[in-house]
Amino acid sequence: MSAHDVGLLDHILSGAPTWVARADPSAYVVLRADAPAELDAYRRLRREVFVDEQGLFSGSDADDVDDDPRTVVLVARAPDGEVLGGVRLHPALPGRDLGWWRGSRLVVAPDARLHLGVGAALVRAACAEAESAGALRFDATVQAQNAVLFRRLGWTLRDEGRPVDLHGHPHVVVDWPIARVQRLADATKSALGGLLSGLQAVPFGGGGAGFVGDDGAPVPGTDLVAACDAILPSMVERDPEWAGWCAALVNLNDLSAMGATPVGLLDAVGARDASFARRVLRGLTDASLAWGVPVLGGHTQLGVPASLSVTALGRTARPVPGGGGRVGHDLRVTADLGGGWRPGYTGAQWDSSSHRSPAELRALAHVVPALEATAAKDVSMSGLVGTTGMLAEASGCRAVLDVEAIPAPEAASPGDWLTCFPGFAMVTAETAPSRAAVIGLPDLVTSRVCGHLTEGTGVGLRWPDGVVTEAIGARVTGLGPATATGTATATGTAGGTAA
Repeated sequence: MSAHDVGLLDHILSGAPTWVARADPSAYVVLRADAPAELDAYRRLRREVFVDEQGLFSGSDADDVDDDPRTVVLVARAPDGEVLGGVRLHPALPGRDLGWWRGSRLVVAPDARLHLGVGAALVRAACAEAESAGALRFDATVQAQNAVLFRRLGWTLRDEGRPVDLHGHPHVVVDWPIARVQRLADATKSALGGLLSGLQAVPFGGGGAGFVGDDGAPVPGTDLVAACDAILPSMVERDPEWAGWCAALVNLNDLSAMGATPVGLLDAVGARDASFARRVLRGLTDASLAWGVPVLGGHTQLGVPASLSVTALGRTARPVPGGGGRVGHDLRVTADLGGGWRPGYTGAQWDSSSHRSPAELRALAHVVPALEATAAKDVSMSGLVGTTGMLAEASGCRAVLDVEAIPAPEAASPGDWLTCFPGFAMVTAETAPSRAAVIGLPDLVTSRVCGHLTEGTGVGLRWPDGVVTEAIGARVTGLGPATATGTATATGTAGGTAA
């Protein structure tokens, strides 16, 4: 952004296709410029302002961004069709979209610069558009004299506002905070510490010393691991067969994260009638057959609102804790990138399992043992970044993830992929990568080292330019770190729902 930048204001809209200016709703609207005439008018206005009026460019201000098919142009259009201003937003780098977007070439016509709020409306719309595109970072380079305005509006001035020369004028780089990951973590996990504090005083509660907020709970004195997950009632009501399938999926993933071999499932089903209960149980039966894990028993109640929870039992002599990481350990993400968005759950649930053969599904149980991880967690309702934050919190560390290295399917935007339920994805910590272990992984997964544990709390995202943005500012659950002598509080924190 340049010259007349007025900032991306402190309110991100919901992402509707049309935004109405707050200052004078009847004067103009801000919308995407998809018609050639509007794009031509925007570029003509840019040339008049940046080349003729300000002399920032010689001849033309056009660049490669204008030719990038991913670039979005928003314009402010008057009732008579006149373009009063415009702005463009686009991925900051060529190639794969990493979720780093940038605003640029904000321009407002001279006769629309006073009292109409055209620039403010444009950048508000740009914020909404960037977030709807899956951006997790959004920045701009603005003229130095606007630094005070940006700070007042909640922007962060990078490098303490140190000016950089751009087109012969001093500019500063500003970052707009996108809190998508933090909001998800707060909504799904932040209450756990307070809710479960009373259980810490219960003798033999949890899964034994060193297990805090784990995906499963080791049963003291045995080699048994138990995991329990409930599916959101709205999902059970909306898609009962899929809910039954996912109830098995998330619990078996939890056992996999602990390095346990599954031996059986228990279910608790609530339904309005027998017909509806039968649909839920059909999905659970299909999953039981696919993974080769029997349903040992359970409880069914009719005449009640839809509900579903499943408990999974597994065995391992050496359960892998979620809090076994230490400062300096590498972080690895191993995921099945096959499949696609579950119909009706685009951006929220990635279905990597329903098309897999039983042999492929059963092979996933060997991922964590093969990696010889010091810590492991199944990615579930708090998303990949939130789950990484839980591993880091239980390990008494901070996590930094290299965005470019995280395995991701091409069909998912970065914002969606890092906050969705991904079907099968594990975050693990390790002291040193084992090439032999990685070679031994199932062919259907992609596995990469993509971060590390360091001193501190929360989760940072490292971008290709070396900048680290804060995705999660502090602890995720409030349960704190696991210790070798501490009381475990795994109950209630395992995995999460599939929604």
